[in-house]
Amino acid sequence: MPTYTFRNKNTNEEWTTIMSLSEREQFLKENPHIEQLITQAPGLIDIWHTGRIKPTSATNEVLKRIKKNNYGSKINTGNLTEV
Repeated sequence: MPTYTFRNKNTNEEWTTIMSLSEREQFLKENPHIEQLITQAPGLIDIWHTGRIKPTSATNEVLKRIKKNNYGSKINTGNLTEV
């Protein structure tokens, strides 16, 4: 279920809660003095391209096989470095 952050417009109190989308809509409808705050979503990191995990030689072989067996494949097998 999603996490939502709310603020009471009267007291400026903020809190975070977990509820479904339909529960959130009903909650906001019943409480006009409450507003939902837009918070930053967690970042997604590509661990291969940031250098945290390097593909193994087995990974390289699989990608090369995929490219060979799929005519016109755009898979890049040249920039992979082995562990």
